[in-house]
Amino acid sequence: MKIGFLFSGQGAQTIGMGQDLYEKYEEVRDIYDKVEKITNIDVKTISFEGPEEVLSKTQNTQVAILTECLAIVEVLKKHNINANMSAGLSLGEYTALIEDEILDFESGVKLVQKRGEIMQNLTPKGNWKMAAILGLNEEQVEKACEEVNSGFVVPANYNTIGQIVISGEEDAVIKAGDIAKEMGAKKISVLKTEGPFHTKKLTECSIALKKELEKTKINVKQSKVVKNINGETYKTEDNLVEVLSEHIINPVKFSKGLQTMYDNRIDCFIEIGPGKTLSGFVKRMKFENPIKIMNINNCETLEQVINEIN
Repeated sequence: MKIGFLFSGQGAQTIGMGQDLYEKYEEVRDIYDKVEKITNIDVKTISFEGPEEVLSKTQNTQVAILTECLAIVEVLKKHNINANMSAGLSLGEYTALIEDEILDFESGVKLVQKRGEIMQNLTPKGNWKMAAILGLNEEQVEKACEEVNSGFVVPANYNTIGQIVISGEEDAVIKAGDIAKEMGAKKISVLKTEGPFHTKKLTECSIALKKELEKTKINVKQSKVVKNINGETYKTEDNLVEVLSEHIINPVKFSKGLQTMYDNRIDCFIEIGPGKTLSGFVKRMKFENPIKIMNINNCETLEQVINEIN
């Protein structure tokens, strides 16, 4: 069995996430304590108790999700469950890079904290929306965006076969959704987001993030992490500063990343972190050979994975 870890992205957060894991596992408590010491953020209270408006602030959300994911990984490692490859949705790519030791723990946590602050403070003001379009292929969604003749809207997340997220100005997103429906889209789901993420509108965020990346210690090595920006694994010659600063203003090619993992014979996908969104993406890829899909977001699901893999 070849294992692929998939790490949650922003938007998956829920109040109470990680609490039962924290209460049961010493390894989890250690990770939460380390992150709180590094960031001076009360991750436990924000994650376990909320309130929603505090947890949903980008500067808190990103650190909270990262912490839960890294804590779960520590328990898996104790049980000799390790990834042959890994990927994450947007924020989740940073989790994967820390897990693969491209970023060391402290540097990676500080970087995610800065990224959250930058996105919270430098995302341009405006009426922005993101919406998931279900039932069309990539070319159709791109065409729907191109046909909007006023306002800004572009594809932002190529999540899986038949599910692509568009991002931009609210009126333009709604118009693109209407065009997509006329083209045969099964459903348009407006997402709870505050900005035009993974578009050129975040250029100011990208510039600020690049300055932080340039100060961050990066361990150059052949990596098992799959990049969002093109769906391929990191190579030793990749410039992580350039890749991650571009990552924030370019669409997420998650479906390509999943295909890369499958092509490299990953046959057990384990989603780590709150929610089951990424497991759903894997299912919709309709891979030819049988695969196992699991997710870990609490004690029960963690123990199921440990028992099945071991």
